[in-house]
Amino acid sequence: MEILVSGSIAYDRIMDFSGKFSEHIVIDKIDNLNVSFMVNGLKENFGGTAGNISYCLSLLGEKPRTLATIGHDHHRYIQWFTQNQLSTENIRIIEDEATASAYITTDTSDNQITVFNPGAMKYQSAFDFSQIDPSQSIAIVAPGNLADMMEFPEIHQKQGIFTIFDPGQSLPAWQKAELTECISQSNILISNNYELAMIQERTSLSVNELLEKVEIIITTKGEEGCEIQTKSGTNLIPAIYTDNAIDPTGAGDAFRGGLIKGLLNNLPVERAAMMGTVCSHYVVQTLGTQEYRFTQQEFKETLDQHFGS
Repeated sequence: MEILVSGSIAYDRIMDFSGKFSEHIVIDKIDNLNVSFMVNGLKENFGGTAGNISYCLSLLGEKPRTLATIGHDHHRYIQWFTQNQLSTENIRIIEDEATASAYITTDTSDNQITVFNPGAMKYQSAFDFSQIDPSQSIAIVAPGNLADMMEFPEIHQKQGIFTIFDPGQSLPAWQKAELTECISQSNILISNNYELAMIQERTSLSVNELLEKVEIIITTKGEEGCEIQTKSGTNLIPAIYTDNAIDPTGAGDAFRGGLIKGLLNNLPVERAAMMGTVCSHYVVQTLGTQEYRFTQQEFKETLDQHFGS
């Protein structure tokens, strides 16, 4: 089976500030802000929705096609993909742009200031769908280039490709008609709790009305696990308690990787969501979205321990 992972590839540049932002901001001057912070250092991690999901799938023994763009500073990321036996064939290099980058600074109170440069993500991936057999394919459309996100669900529907639609952090850029159409062209709608509320607001549709347009709605809820809704009812998959969790960043993308692996194996969506939950359990124990590792045997043992075999 072919796995098509469309979304973003980005460098996450993480900085920590040893003070509190609030001590450097004069509230009365908030409309005329001119502030600088001295940070303790900068750590660069590999990130982006497509990169994170593809990385997780590689740990699960899969070789997805990553449909994304990357900039002239691509060498480290391409090397990282190659090191993890991931194909870079469908990653389009935009030589005139830098790779999309998030600059994230966190203070001692866990407040964050993030600046995002879309860079190469402004360009479409230009994937040629004639390369694949649609009947042997599964796809996820994750946040990335907006034109790709709007076009791919229609292409998938016409070709009969099973599709997971994940609008996520791109939601503020969507209009009602386009968002509703892409949902209706997909098999699964996945989001977190906040994003689902935003989807309902943007589309003016209730969950029951959304289920008239899409077969399955999966909502991740952090420590509360995830909810799977269909016309037949609702199932709750509990989270795995992780006493050494240090960073939730990337948990959603890891969940999607495990979910896809389960669906690829023709497992019920509930079991696939359990697999996604196990992947999330691993990523929250590390700083960075592609810093975690597990063997397939470790994955199976964790899955069986928490959800049965």
